[in-house]
Amino acid sequence: MNFSENVRNVVSALRQIRIVPVLVLNDVASGVKMCEILVECGLPAAEITFRTAAAEEVIREAARCFPELYLGAGTILNVRDLERAFAAGAKFAVAPGFNPAVVKSAIANEWAFAPGVCTPSEVEQAMESGCRFLKFFPAEAAGGVKMIKSLIAPYKHMGVEFMPTGGITTGNVAEYLAVKEIVAVGGTWLGKAADLESGNFDAIRETVKAAVTLKNSLN
Repeated sequence: MNFSENVRNVVSALRQIRIVPVLVLNDVASGVKMCEILVECGLPAAEITFRTAAAEEVIREAARCFPELYLGAGTILNVRDLERAFAAGAKFAVAPGFNPAVVKSAIANEWAFAPGVCTPSEVEQAMESGCRFLKFFPAEAAGGVKMIKSLIAPYKHMGVEFMPTGGITTGNVAEYLAVKEIVAVGGTWLGKAADLESGNFDAIRETVKAAVTLKNSLN
């Protein structure tokens, strides 16, 4: 399959999942435990951000232990991290911004990748490069649902789709997911740093269960 076909497959999968936990993980053990909870609770997806040294190994171990988990890599800021993410077993990757070098490498290697955008100019640059699936970031700070609707309007006929991330909560997720062109949202409220650091996996499990209940209520 080529780049576009791989992206379409990712979009199709994420439209079923709807909420993708965005995780900053500092060690492999807690990362694997977090992924185990996601699978157990019926939210089989995760965006493992490359903000920590553990990210690559968490993806590798999670891919090995939980093949049913739809693993993505986030905060991909350079080609090297893009390569590391897919070598470890990521099925897709996203970035907070638009980096032409990263987009070019993803397309050349036929890796499903969504660059980040928050302006019309960035959307057009991404489209010109061959991307139609984009990350809208930082969603709430950039204007939230009102902004993304305005951003979609002139490009809807071009088949552009989005995954907004940043500031999305249980209080506004339904409004985002009601927009047809939004494939899924990044669940930044899942796997809170304080809970992960303290090993409070019971609290994490309850948060994930609540997200699953919320997601199912919107279908």
